[in-house]
Amino acid sequence: MYVTIEGIDTAGKSTQIEKLRAHFKDAIITKEPGGTEAGKEIREIVLSAKTKSKKAEFLLFLADRAEHIKEVIEPNLQKMIISDRSVVSGVAYALVQGEISETAILHLNRFATGGIYPQKVFLLKLTKEELKFRLSQKKLDGIELRGEEYLLEIQEAIIKASKLLDIELVTIDATKDIDSITKEILNNINL
Repeated sequence: MYVTIEGIDTAGKSTQIEKLRAHFKDAIITKEPGGTEAGKEIREIVLSAKTKSKKAEFLLFLADRAEHIKEVIEPNLQKMIISDRSVVSGVAYALVQGEISETAILHLNRFATGGIYPQKVFLLKLTKEELKFRLSQKKLDGIELRGEEYLLEIQEAIIKASKLLDIELVTIDATKDIDSITKEILNNINL
């Protein structure tokens, strides 16, 4: 089963991935962007905010996604795969950018993934107040520097992207305690 943990920065994705690692000892744990050697370099470029063109940023994400699917996801489809982000985030970010048509976003992502999508998406959803607090507790990267409103728009776009890609979405209140969130994810993974 291929599942993904989605959410905006500071939602707790990394924490939940580590909790799930303990429950699924043989699972393939990965992330997007950055789940491959080439992907790590692409991730650095994107997070450094060096690209001025939103189209260039989108194409970098697509390159990472294509490499990730080929190297990590496709060879392991018979195993449990847990990914920190996926095509869903990619589509969400592109929708918010508004420079590429919805149709083009979907077609290019289908091309990059070969139509291989997660079977289930877990969205760790933050309130505006909690996001503001969490961002105040850390050094911000290039994406986080775009601000709270931008991140909240991405969060809503993740919901839309799941619908557009026809992937089952489970929304979880990310302000709950860590163990409650883990339990809710585990209860929704059908093995």
